[in-house]
Amino acid sequence: MEQTVSRYRDDDLSPYRVFSEDQWARLRADTPMTLTASEVARLQSLNDPVSIAQVESILLPLSRLLAYYVEATQQLHRATNRFLGSNEVKNPFVIGLAGSVAVGKSTTARLLQALLARWPASPKVDLVTTDGFLHPNAVLEREGLMRRKGFPESYDRTTLLTFLSDLKAGRRHVRAPVYSHFYYDVMPDQYVTVDRPDILILEGLNVLQTSNLPRDGKEVPFVSDFFDFSIYIDADEDVLHEWYVKRFMRLRETAFRDPGSYFNKYSMVGENEALEIAEDLWREINLVNLQENILPTRPRADLILHKNRDHAIDEVRLRKL
Repeated sequence: MEQTVSRYRDDDLSPYRVFSEDQWARLRADTPMTLTASEVARLQSLNDPVSIAQVESILLPLSRLLAYYVEATQQLHRATNRFLGSNEVKNPFVIGLAGSVAVGKSTTARLLQALLARWPASPKVDLVTTDGFLHPNAVLEREGLMRRKGFPESYDRTTLLTFLSDLKAGRRHVRAPVYSHFYYDVMPDQYVTVDRPDILILEGLNVLQTSNLPRDGKEVPFVSDFFDFSIYIDADEDVLHEWYVKRFMRLRETAFRDPGSYFNKYSMVGENEALEIAEDLWREINLVNLQENILPTRPRADLILHKNRDHAIDEVRLRKL
């Protein structure tokens, strides 16, 4: 048996096809670039630089692949309708986007949304983050979960699953709660409305998370059960650590200085103390969440985008069909 196994390379046994940036870029084919450099700059988040060259080489081919997936799914929907003799509305194509804090999920999600919306069919593409489905701070404080914010137990899973279920059922005007990073809390009575999009991008730390299955065989849906395609943005642990601390220190000099900010207190301390706070938040909260909850979900993704220290995507892994 050992001799048989040894004849195979790791790539043969992996469920993924692996591409370098150059190899993946060639899959763009003749797809036109529809974003300008100024638009790319506007869509990127703080401390998450991305060049228009990377958008062309990585995200543009990815948008082409996703357009094929959306078209194929819609064809399958029409075939099912013909088989059933029904005329049900098509379900939105849902893309889940996961990864660690500070890895650049928001930037990637916004760029993908813009690229997909500009395909010739002009699909309606909505973007929702799972931050809005966090329990309000008052609930987290009552349950002793403020330092577990972003962990699976800090989310209102029932509301999130109801949102996705209603969306997939074709219901109109489905609402998602709004989260404010400025106030570090869910905003009461504020919602974003999603009305039958062609594509929905759901971005969040733990969207690929599973839970223990019940012994009685009852249905326990996962958020990822509603996904048609999933993406994990990856980077080495030490790199994520560096990015998180740098972002914290930059925010200390910018957004945190606003007196209304939840984090204003961090702008009042000295640089060394602020650095210690950032290190503590990474080590005691974000690193634990990454190691225990986020990173273990990486093998569940259909596509993995790996970033190097310069924030550039240097490897793409696409799940084999």
